[in-house]
Amino acid sequence: MELIVTRNQRLAEQIFVMELSGDVGTLPPGSFVELAIPGFYLRRPFSVSRSENGSVTIIYKIVGKGTEAMSHFPVGCSVDVLCGLGNGFDVTKARKKALLIGGGVGTAPLYQLSILLKEQKIETVACLGFNTLSEIFLQKELEENCKEVRITTLDGTYGEKGFVTTQLTDIEYDYFYACGPLPMLKAVCELLPTQGQLSLEARMGCGYGVCMGCTIPTQLGPKRVCKEGPVFEKEELIW
Repeated sequence: MELIVTRNQRLAEQIFVMELSGDVGTLPPGSFVELAIPGFYLRRPFSVSRSENGSVTIIYKIVGKGTEAMSHFPVGCSVDVLCGLGNGFDVTKARKKALLIGGGVGTAPLYQLSILLKEQKIETVACLGFNTLSEIFLQKELEENCKEVRITTLDGTYGEKGFVTTQLTDIEYDYFYACGPLPMLKAVCELLPTQGQLSLEARMGCGYGVCMGCTIPTQLGPKRVCKEGPVFEKEELIW
């Protein structure tokens, strides 16, 4: 599918937001898209941060030559995109109060999720972890949808100093949703006794389950992060 870049700008240090428009429906929170980057062999997967009928927004971090090239896509250019990949968060799992946990660029898919939970009258608290002040993004947007947004930074330049898990012990909630680096997700599972869903990061070759390159072991047998995931129930995962 060919989509048109309508916005591509810097949000924070090494963090960019890209809006794409075209013949695309509303995509579920936690699902992802894959972009073809001219001059690079493999597509790059990105979580959906915001989706409306006719447009999709992704937030990406420059981590290599591919994402560096993406940061120079001009407004108006056409991008080859695979849309609607993977399984997203199940917003029906939360009953009255939800906890959203994001680490770094893993904060991106929580935005669409927070919008849908608000529409369902679910009270939410978001806990976000970043390395430093200059890397923080989506704070104001999440504050519009959440009762409270808590932020930690590893260097203490903003919010509470430490990991995002230091903020999770005194929050009343009945279900949690988390996205971020695997060490963070493992720590969240070990700390929180309640049920929840986690969106995993993985290297993906094809993005739709054919190459089997992102297969992980689970309590229910091998599963592909790109096809059966990237969102999994806490009880499924083997650490």
